[in-house]
Amino acid sequence: MVSASVTVPSGAAALRGDLEVPAGARGVVLFAHGSGSSRLSPRNRAVAGMLRRAGFGTLLLDLLTAAEEDEDAATGRHRFDIGLLAGRLAHAVDWLEDRPDAVDLPVGLFGASTGAAAALVAATERPRRVSAVVSRGGRPDLAGDALGLVACPVLLVVGGADPEVLDLNRRAARRMSAPHRLDVVPGATHLFGEPGALERVAELAAGWFGEHLGWGLGEP
Repeated sequence: MVSASVTVPSGAAALRGDLEVPAGARGVVLFAHGSGSSRLSPRNRAVAGMLRRAGFGTLLLDLLTAAEEDEDAATGRHRFDIGLLAGRLAHAVDWLEDRPDAVDLPVGLFGASTGAAAALVAATERPRRVSAVVSRGGRPDLAGDALGLVACPVLLVVGGADPEVLDLNRRAARRMSAPHRLDVVPGATHLFGEPGALERVAELAAGWFGEHLGWGLGEP
């Protein structure tokens, strides 16, 4: 098993990450945090742990540098910069392709909150490498026109007690031409803090990635 703290270059930025790839991994899932969160997000780390137990590698990555995180905490300037976040995700996908422990593994993206929009845009920028996307309580609407350009299968997971985000996801789903599904976790609020809610998210994500990782690889 590979378990390493890593640095992913993206332009002038050096992004901190945690890469874990179990032996015989079925693929690697890159996490896109949102709304001022980081690779230390307890919710995404919990989901990542469950995905590893299901046989997937994970890369949890800070999409902002430490200085940018400080600025964002004060101003909120970067958390809605979907272009910036998506570009850094795309660079992380490229970086994985250069890793001998991940080069042959299909890549999935798991996005939470605004990170879901960044994941969808990144999927359009690296269509030959990104095989599937999962959104947890995401804002896919912020992906804008990229929604209609995503080619890989997309799973949208929303809490049943998160009505505003559920409505935004339903609207976004109607704009997608790629294979997609919207799953509602009954009784879950935006952060999926209810007993069993995150476990259900991980179960749905593992099923989606298990079915679709490797989808379209090698196609033009």
